[in-house]
Amino acid sequence: MSVNLKDSKEVLAYLKDKEVEFVDLRFTDPRGKWQHLTMCSDFIEDTSFSDGIMFDGSSIAGWKAINESDMALIPDPSTAVLDPFAAQPSLILFCNVMEPTTGQPYVRDPRSVALKAEAYLAASGVGDSAFFGSEAEFFVFDDVRFDVQMHGSFYEFSSEEGPYTSGSLVDEGNLAHRPGIKGGYFPVPPVDSAHDLRAEMITVAKEMGLKMDKHHHEVAPSQHELGMAFDTLVKAADNLQIYKYVVQMVADTYGKSATFMPKPVAGDNGSGMHTHQSIWKDGKPLFAGTGYADLSETALFYIGGIIAHAKALNVFTNPSTNSYKRLIPGFEAPVLLAYSARNRSASCRIPFSNSPNGKRVEVRFPDATANPYLAFSAMMMAGLDGIQNKTHPGDAMDKDLYDLPPEELTDVPTVCGSLREALDSLSQDHDFLKKGDVFTEDQLSAYMDLKWEEVYNVEHTPHPVEFKMYYST
Repeated sequence: MSVNLKDSKEVLAYLKDKEVEFVDLRFTDPRGKWQHLTMCSDFIEDTSFSDGIMFDGSSIAGWKAINESDMALIPDPSTAVLDPFAAQPSLILFCNVMEPTTGQPYVRDPRSVALKAEAYLAASGVGDSAFFGSEAEFFVFDDVRFDVQMHGSFYEFSSEEGPYTSGSLVDEGNLAHRPGIKGGYFPVPPVDSAHDLRAEMITVAKEMGLKMDKHHHEVAPSQHELGMAFDTLVKAADNLQIYKYVVQMVADTYGKSATFMPKPVAGDNGSGMHTHQSIWKDGKPLFAGTGYADLSETALFYIGGIIAHAKALNVFTNPSTNSYKRLIPGFEAPVLLAYSARNRSASCRIPFSNSPNGKRVEVRFPDATANPYLAFSAMMMAGLDGIQNKTHPGDAMDKDLYDLPPEELTDVPTVCGSLREALDSLSQDHDFLKKGDVFTEDQLSAYMDLKWEEVYNVEHTPHPVEFKMYYST
């Protein structure tokens, strides 16, 4: 439950008045996973919000070495929310990570990067607020098994909605109502078997303070999406961490398993995270104008920055090797770097809105393996770079980009085809991220080292499909 606390004194008073036994300190690691340290509330003092709570930073991949492991968690009182899944009363507090020896934010802490991004926007004079709205899709399965050994590997999942179960013998009977491949938009129950599950996710998300507006089945069997309202950059990233926590925990209480993995299912649509974004100044939307789709020149330059730096952005917006199994033609994945009004095949879409306040760009290539603090910050920095350098995105493309003839396709740039390509692109194009010291060389280098480990892990491991294709060569 959201508790709307403003400062440390209100937090301490709430803990005492409501007899809350535990304080769960949450922070985000470089890969975007929520981590936590739970303190007995008796040990939380006013100085905890200034000096922080010490923890071992060497336990987090991509952070400290063992000989410099001491770090401090600085709770943000405004983020306080009760954990609806905890058996004992527990208050969640989002934390920033501080270097205890200097008292400065840790440059590799994703939330601290996002706070610097917001500060840079204000200092740039372009605007004072960046708004982000993310649409994180996910799959829900009933059983998931996998193993990777030197002598063999496999994965297998099942779902009551999977079309592959249509011929299965089920003890209680196979009831047959399920969506076909690409058939999940928008049949009612019983074909949509997860209606009540999603409704429960929405209810819990609202209890935790999220503003939710809808839920629906997605295109693939077993695939879903909840609608969450936009917010400012850091708050939107905070909200996405709660969103993912709620989705996975509610699924778990139903005896199911939810995943934000972009492409768990071969031959059907993957899960993306379309991200709406806009810049405002003095309470006015800077993307509204009289140009294409009623956009301002500022908005077009922002789109130009996104397109110009898209391949470098892919490291943050599509940071897994699995991301690029989604970014292929034919599955609604926006691989072509173009912009268009309402055309969902473009990587930058301009959603229709009668109101100037609704003018925004929807960047469609990200997925929810992204660390939201880093992905939102990187996209905003690319857009600002486009505004500052007046980078025009060229003409809009209102055709169905999936059906373009080959001679036209050659002129349209694409997102990266692999995490390796994305890392190579970022190594050549990252100066725009370092403006205002938002991203640093140290942070970028450490993050890229983590991602290179993932690339090598996949590239050095034989795949079952390779046995199928090559064993009898």
